[in-house]
Amino acid sequence: MTTEKRIERHTIAVLVDNEPGVLARVIGLFSGRGYNIESLTVAETDTEQHLSRITAVTSGTPMVIEQIKAQLGRLVPVHKVSDLTAEGPHVERELLLVKVVSRGEKRVEALRIADIFRARVVDATIESFVFEVTGAADKLSAFIALMKPLGMVDVSRTGVVAISRGAQAL
Repeated sequence: MTTEKRIERHTIAVLVDNEPGVLARVIGLFSGRGYNIESLTVAETDTEQHLSRITAVTSGTPMVIEQIKAQLGRLVPVHKVSDLTAEGPHVERELLLVKVVSRGEKRVEALRIADIFRARVVDATIESFVFEVTGAADKLSAFIALMKPLGMVDVSRTGVVAISRGAQAL
């Protein structure tokens, strides 16, 4: 009974035809059944075959995750569904842009913390910085938490992109 109640976070990669309406159908599958999407990224990955890769992060019981994968697999424009979390080692990354507006000591502290997190300054003015950070979601959340008291005014995150480790391909 406890295994069915356990909520798990899964990263699911879906290879689909790159055509109008496909993303809406995938999102509709989640929303129509009350499943939450924590992160969603989409981009064309094969221009010759017109294929896109959708990476969705979702949470649910093991039974719900299996239902999501099965229902995704039944959609007509879907070529392959891969549960990266269940299939073994994989790499997950996000990109974060953070704008910090500050002067004086807070400005220096923001630069110092950015250096610790290996963030790059991608824009700078006399009173602001835009930092670019890549890494795991928890690293980006920690960076945001440290920048808030230093004058953070804007945040943009890409969402998770993921790929399996080793020779296996989607």
